[in-house]
Amino acid sequence: MTRKFKGDTLVIASHNPGKVREIAELLRSHVASFRSAAEAGLPEPEETGTTFRANAELKALAAAEGSGTIALADDSGLVVPAIGGEPGIYSARWAGPAKDFRSAMERVNARLGSADRRAHFVCALTLAWPDGHVETVEGKVHGTLVWPPRGSRGFGYDPMFLPDGHEQTFGEMDPDAKHAISHRADAFRQLVERCFR
Repeated sequence: MTRKFKGDTLVIASHNPGKVREIAELLRSHVASFRSAAEAGLPEPEETGTTFRANAELKALAAAEGSGTIALADDSGLVVPAIGGEPGIYSARWAGPAKDFRSAMERVNARLGSADRRAHFVCALTLAWPDGHVETVEGKVHGTLVWPPRGSRGFGYDPMFLPDGHEQTFGEMDPDAKHAISHRADAFRQLVERCFR
């Protein structure tokens, strides 16, 4: 049975300020206030799952149990079929401890060479309750990887991702335009329909 979100505060299970800001913007009309896992003093759990869905559930459950509040986690990444689906669930790890996504983008580009540059972003979103109940959805957006990267907006691999049907990369787009079509927006539309209406 699907469970609806009822409450004032939602813990966003992330220590990434860019991701926390983007999630809060996408849910602002449905939730009164937000706290990040960092603000709640919660550690980042080790992502031991083998899929985006498994990692989102692991992070959301850890934050819900640790805070005693309903928590939302996402696990998202860039999937490039021509390099075996990498970086995939390891997208953030490719940037290293310093979160150097410029070097991560260079690594993707070097691995690709002249191969097929099709790619897609995936976002698994999990809403978890302290009693262990979870609701999970998954969104996608397809596109092509460009080089050199373009734009300084967004975060992660956004400057090299050109979504299908558009002339600007996610790194060049106005945040509202990106939010309308992104993998995260797709997942949020599903989650809002399921748990916030």
